[in-house]
Amino acid sequence: MSRLTVIIPSFNEEDNIENTAKEISSVLDEAGVDFDLLFVSDGSTDKTFEMIETLSKADKRIGGIQFSRNFGKEAAIFAGLDYATGDCVAVIDCDLQHPPKTLVEMYRLWEEGYEVVEGIKSKRGKENPFYLLFTKIFYGIMSSLMKLNMNKTSDFKLLDRKVVNALLDLPERNTFFRALTFWAGFKSTSVTFDVEQRRAGKSKWSFSGLVKYAISNTTSFTTAPLKFVFILGIIFMLFSFVLGVETLVNYFLHIAADGFTTVILLILIVGGCINISLGIMGHYISRIYEEVKGRPRYIVSKITGEKESEK
Repeated sequence: MSRLTVIIPSFNEEDNIENTAKEISSVLDEAGVDFDLLFVSDGSTDKTFEMIETLSKADKRIGGIQFSRNFGKEAAIFAGLDYATGDCVAVIDCDLQHPPKTLVEMYRLWEEGYEVVEGIKSKRGKENPFYLLFTKIFYGIMSSLMKLNMNKTSDFKLLDRKVVNALLDLPERNTFFRALTFWAGFKSTSVTFDVEQRRAGKSKWSFSGLVKYAISNTTSFTTAPLKFVFILGIIFMLFSFVLGVETLVNYFLHIAADGFTTVILLILIVGGCINISLGIMGHYISRIYEEVKGRPRYIVSKITGEKESEK
């Protein structure tokens, strides 16, 4: 019988671990799905991993790994993919905002032959309006840059083993999981779900964290910002040409205006654009530097459950 591995990235989720394991197990048991749960504690500083260890001793289908420090959700997901042993693998949030019952629907579609099953948000639940606006803008930009529809996407996915292996074979260290599953291709379909409210605890995402996440994922997946720098240069070159012609005409007609206002404004605008361009290029150079060093995506400090004997 085919087995499903459910990867559950967790960061300081001690209040959710037990209930999450119980609810996912109950749903999959009721549906007759053979499964195992793999919690990935992303350098949690509370009792998250202790809770995972306790659960793994009571149920062999539950395992977990603990990072030496916080490496981020992308690293946690790829660690889960690396340690997962199921014929298919699903990724779900620990706070159960991704409904466990949808896992059964995803699994049935996988049994029909689909290799990537995407979870698409039909309703986002209660979120800050400013956050919703930022999210809409970010995914709108990402969709246009990657020529893929990224609207309402999430990390809630189910992947066939061959897709998992394909993602793990990628040599890059900086990854964007939800976009890479689109990029990889394979036979895919989607299911819709309503985002549930958190069962316990608070979201670990701050606005600054989301901005950093957006910049990191954009530059790790596409070179479009560099193309923007080139286009910006062309625009200012044309602007400078037009302004230069106007200045010469005014000079020869003896109607050139005195004063530094225009010059100062031009210096500020051009200087600002130059700094933005240098910042974009510098960020890509730092990405190259990180890739060349070849450091691992994550470092595991502890393993519990059957995964301990496998690794």
